[in-house]
Amino acid sequence: MMKTVKAAFAALALLATPALAEEADKLVTVVTSPDAQTQLMSMVLTMQAVQTGRDVQILLCGPGGDIALKAAPESATAGQPPKGMSPQGLLQAAIKNGAKANVCAIYLPGKGASPDVLIEGVGVAAPPAMAGAMLGEDTVVWSF
Repeated sequence: MMKTVKAAFAALALLATPALAEEADKLVTVVTSPDAQTQLMSMVLTMQAVQTGRDVQILLCGPGGDIALKAAPESATAGQPPKGMSPQGLLQAAIKNGAKANVCAIYLPGKGASPDVLIEGVGVAAPPAMAGAMLGEDTVVWSF
Protein backbone atom coordinates (compact mmCIF):
# COMPACT_ATOMS: atom_id res chain seq x y z
CA MET A 1 0.00 0.00 0.00
CA MET A 2 2.80 2.48 0.91
CA LYS A 3 4.55 1.82 -2.40
CA THR A 4 1.33 2.65 -4.25
CA VAL A 5 0.87 5.89 -2.34
CA LYS A 6 4.51 6.88 -2.87
CA ALA A 7 4.24 6.07 -6.58
CA ALA A 8 1.06 8.14 -6.89
CA PHE A 9 2.70 11.15 -5.22
CA ALA A 10 5.77 10.78 -7.43
CA ALA A 11 3.59 10.69 -10.55
CA LEU A 12 1.68 13.78 -9.44
CA ALA A 13 4.92 15.63 -8.76
CA LEU A 14 6.19 14.80 -12.24
CA LEU A 15 2.95 15.97 -13.81
CA ALA A 16 2.94 19.23 -11.85
CA THR A 17 6.57 20.11 -12.48
CA PRO A 18 6.27 21.13 -16.17
CA ALA A 19 3.26 23.32 -15.41
CA LEU A 20 5.11 25.10 -12.60
CA ALA A 21 8.14 25.58 -14.79
CA GLU A 22 6.08 27.09 -17.58
CA GLU A 23 4.02 29.39 -15.34
CA ALA A 24 6.70 30.71 -12.99
CA ASP A 25 8.58 33.79 -14.17
CA LYS A 26 10.71 34.08 -11.04
CA LEU A 27 12.87 31.73 -9.03
CA VAL A 28 14.39 32.05 -5.59
CA THR A 29 17.00 29.41 -4.83
CA VAL A 30 17.78 29.02 -1.13
CA VAL A 31 21.00 27.19 -0.31
CA THR A 32 21.68 26.15 3.29
CA SER A 33 23.36 22.78 2.84
CA PRO A 34 26.98 22.30 3.90
CA ASP A 35 27.30 19.44 1.37
CA ALA A 36 29.44 20.42 -1.64
CA GLN A 37 27.56 18.13 -4.02
CA THR A 38 24.21 19.57 -2.95
CA GLN A 39 25.57 23.10 -3.29
CA LEU A 40 26.87 22.32 -6.78
CA MET A 41 23.60 20.75 -7.91
CA SER A 42 21.68 23.74 -6.59
CA MET A 43 23.82 25.99 -8.78
CA VAL A 44 23.55 23.64 -11.80
CA LEU A 45 19.75 23.76 -11.65
CA THR A 46 19.69 27.48 -10.89
CA MET A 47 21.93 28.13 -13.89
CA GLN A 48 19.46 26.22 -16.06
CA ALA A 49 16.73 28.60 -14.89
CA VAL A 50 18.95 31.62 -15.58
CA GLN A 51 19.51 30.36 -19.12
CA THR A 52 15.74 30.25 -19.72
CA GLY A 53 15.53 33.97 -19.00
CA ARG A 54 13.82 33.69 -15.62
CA ASP A 55 14.32 36.36 -12.97
CA VAL A 56 16.54 34.46 -10.53
CA GLN A 57 17.54 35.31 -6.98
CA ILE A 58 19.90 33.18 -4.90
CA LEU A 59 19.77 33.31 -1.10
CA LEU A 60 22.75 31.76 0.68
CA CYS A 61 22.32 31.03 4.39
CA GLY A 62 24.35 29.25 7.04
CA PRO A 63 26.88 26.86 5.48
CA GLY A 64 25.42 27.68 2.07
CA GLY A 65 26.70 31.22 2.52
CA ASP A 66 30.25 29.94 2.63
CA ILE A 67 30.28 29.52 -1.16
CA ALA A 68 30.10 33.33 -1.43
CA LEU A 69 33.23 33.97 0.60
CA LYS A 70 36.44 35.24 -0.98
CA ALA A 71 38.20 32.83 1.38
CA ALA A 72 35.69 30.03 0.74
CA PRO A 73 36.31 26.50 1.98
CA GLU A 74 37.96 24.21 -0.57
CA SER A 75 34.69 22.27 -0.88
CA ALA A 76 33.12 25.39 -2.44
CA THR A 77 35.93 26.04 -4.91
CA ALA A 78 37.17 22.57 -5.87
CA GLY A 79 35.92 21.17 -9.16
CA GLN A 80 33.67 18.15 -8.89
CA PRO A 81 32.93 15.34 -11.33
CA PRO A 82 31.76 14.94 -13.98
CA LYS A 83 32.64 18.36 -15.44
CA GLY A 84 35.03 19.82 -12.87
CA MET A 85 32.64 22.60 -11.84
CA SER A 86 32.54 24.10 -8.34
CA PRO A 87 29.64 25.62 -6.39
CA GLN A 88 31.36 29.01 -6.27
CA GLY A 89 32.29 28.92 -9.95
CA LEU A 90 28.68 28.29 -10.97
CA LEU A 91 27.45 30.92 -8.52
CA GLN A 92 29.73 33.42 -10.24
CA ALA A 93 28.51 32.28 -13.67
CA ALA A 94 24.88 32.70 -12.60
CA ILE A 95 25.61 36.22 -11.35
CA LYS A 96 27.44 37.06 -14.57
CA ASN A 97 24.36 35.90 -16.49
CA GLY A 98 21.89 38.02 -14.51
CA ALA A 99 21.07 36.21 -11.27
CA LYS A 100 21.02 38.27 -8.10
CA ALA A 101 22.81 36.66 -5.15
CA ASN A 102 22.72 37.56 -1.48
CA VAL A 103 23.70 36.04 1.81
CA CYS A 104 21.09 36.00 4.57
CA ALA A 105 20.92 39.16 6.63
CA ILE A 106 22.20 37.32 9.71
CA TYR A 107 25.02 35.43 7.95
CA LEU A 108 27.77 38.06 8.21
CA PRO A 109 26.92 39.22 11.75
CA GLY A 110 26.94 35.56 12.78
CA LYS A 111 30.47 35.26 11.41
CA GLY A 112 31.56 38.61 12.85
CA ALA A 113 32.38 39.71 9.30
CA SER A 114 31.58 42.60 6.97
CA PRO A 115 30.40 42.51 3.34
CA ASP A 116 33.97 42.92 2.06
CA VAL A 117 34.56 39.19 2.71
CA LEU A 118 32.07 38.34 -0.07
CA ILE A 119 32.96 37.70 -3.71
CA GLU A 120 32.01 40.31 -6.27
CA GLY A 121 28.31 40.39 -7.08
CA VAL A 122 27.07 38.98 -3.78
CA GLY A 123 25.24 41.30 -1.40
CA VAL A 124 23.33 41.05 1.84
CA ALA A 125 19.62 40.27 1.65
CA ALA A 126 17.09 42.73 3.02
CA PRO A 127 14.51 40.57 4.82
CA PRO A 128 11.41 42.52 3.65
CA ALA A 129 12.52 42.44 0.01
CA MET A 130 13.49 38.77 0.14
CA ALA A 131 10.23 37.78 1.82
CA GLY A 132 8.35 39.71 -0.85
CA ALA A 133 10.28 37.93 -3.60
CA MET A 134 9.61 34.52 -2.07
CA LEU A 135 5.90 35.25 -1.63
CA GLY A 136 5.32 36.38 -5.20
CA GLU A 137 2.50 34.58 -7.00
CA ASP A 138 4.68 33.89 -10.02
CA THR A 139 7.68 32.75 -7.94
CA VAL A 140 8.96 29.26 -7.34
CA VAL A 141 11.23 28.66 -4.35
CA TRP A 142 13.83 25.90 -4.48
CA SER A 143 15.53 24.95 -1.23
CA PHE A 144 18.74 22.98 -1.01
